[in-house]
Amino acid sequence: MVETIGLTTRSGLTFTADVAGPIGGPLVLLLHGFPESRHSWREALPVLAAAGYRCVAPDQRGYSPGARPDPADLSNYAFDKLVADAIAAGYAGQRFHQVGHDWGGQVSWGVANAHPERLASLSVLSRPHPLSFRRALQKADGEQKHRSRHHSKFLEPETGPMLVEDNARRLREGLFGQDVSKAAIEQHVSVLGNRAAIEAALAWYRANKGLSGDFGPIKVPTLYIWGDADATVGPDAAKGTGEFVTGAYALEVLPGVGHFVMDQAPAKATELILAHLKRHPV
Repeated sequence: MVETIGLTTRSGLTFTADVAGPIGGPLVLLLHGFPESRHSWREALPVLAAAGYRCVAPDQRGYSPGARPDPADLSNYAFDKLVADAIAAGYAGQRFHQVGHDWGGQVSWGVANAHPERLASLSVLSRPHPLSFRRALQKADGEQKHRSRHHSKFLEPETGPMLVEDNARRLREGLFGQDVSKAAIEQHVSVLGNRAAIEAALAWYRANKGLSGDFGPIKVPTLYIWGDADATVGPDAAKGTGEFVTGAYALEVLPGVGHFVMDQAPAKATELILAHLKRHPV
């Protein structure tokens, strides 16, 4: 059974989180991306819980009302604080499995980079390794830069109000153009479709321009899942990811699937994640 709780960390922030599975079971921490929410993992949690894992899927910093420091102070959304949130949500001092999509994938790469000793495995959906992503963005043909052109729009002050005006019409229509169901959109908008939440979510982009952060090769056993119809991540960035992983690595390409993998192909993605967890026990 999936339960929604308030998860309070030592920082004093309280994250709204969906949890499932036996308390004390191997922890799986699942981090959503933008413009989604903890509801991204609604299909995965019961399956992973039935396999004996303790699953925790929080609305991240800024998305949770109880974990929303002032987005006008961009230092509140610096990358090291996003990574620290993930570590704080894990079992104290124990190893766990890290899963992330999109921005949650970026944070997951950051956790694996800075705290490899804490992870038994890493599973990332859509978001390439940051160095592969950066390299693709800098290519002369501009293909990845074109795919990522929305990033610059998110830096503009008028974007937040525009996205949530008229019952979040642009958020619903403009950012979920890849076969995401209306039911899933409603769940995500219930979290993000207000001025306070959208400004905090956009602060992630504003505080971390240029995919900031120091990254090296990833030593943690890694599964990378990418849909070949992803409109925002191209094949150069995706297929180059393995060059930056020195641990065990598997790339799974989902034909015809776009950027929002867990909203479009949840059963297949969950199957792949579960198999990866089992290959690399805590």
